[in-house]
Amino acid sequence: MGPKARKEIFARLARANPEPRSDLEYRDPYTLLVAVVLSAQATDAGVNKATRRLFARADTPEAMLALGEDAVREQIRTIGLYRAKAKNVIALSRILVEQYGGAVPPSRAALEKLPGVGKKTAAVVVNIAFGEATIAVDTHIFRVAHRIPLAYAKTADAMEAALTPIVPAPYRRHAHHWLILHGRYICKARKPDCPRCPIIDLCRYRDKTLPS
Repeated sequence: MGPKARKEIFARLARANPEPRSDLEYRDPYTLLVAVVLSAQATDAGVNKATRRLFARADTPEAMLALGEDAVREQIRTIGLYRAKAKNVIALSRILVEQYGGAVPPSRAALEKLPGVGKKTAAVVVNIAFGEATIAVDTHIFRVAHRIPLAYAKTADAMEAALTPIVPAPYRRHAHHWLILHGRYICKARKPDCPRCPIIDLCRYRDKTLPS
């Protein structure tokens, strides 16, 4: 896929959704961080259901610490790995209070040191909360990038390294969201909805679903 085609792909995705937003519900960098931590191996819809209850009781690091691990665990028990996640939410909240005055640091490296926060989570937070042009590769981006194809890679880290320099500069801020949403709602894993795809004529995926 050459530079001209890549630019056209992102231009079309941008026209279709000029201001993409995460499906996760959040109020500020802290609630975003917690929501993304909770989203590991869970659906966004399931996380939103849990965080509506949780954030109604605690939406700051200080309030989360006051709520306590047992109560956090009860609020999020409907999502996977809730015990470990509750422990991480309390631990990262304590670090934010003790080391950052209750604020979420805008540094990807600093975020990656927090309990329960890996490279992908940190990339999502700095992208959404602080406007950093990062591409957090999840299963959707991995699949879409290979199908179009934009790049080939064997791991998420390798795919991030491959995609980051080839996304045209004007589109880097939102590229992450466009690719995720495209993979979630159109270029789906089992049956891609190719007739609705805005880049169908540019995509080289061999197993397109076409109208009969």
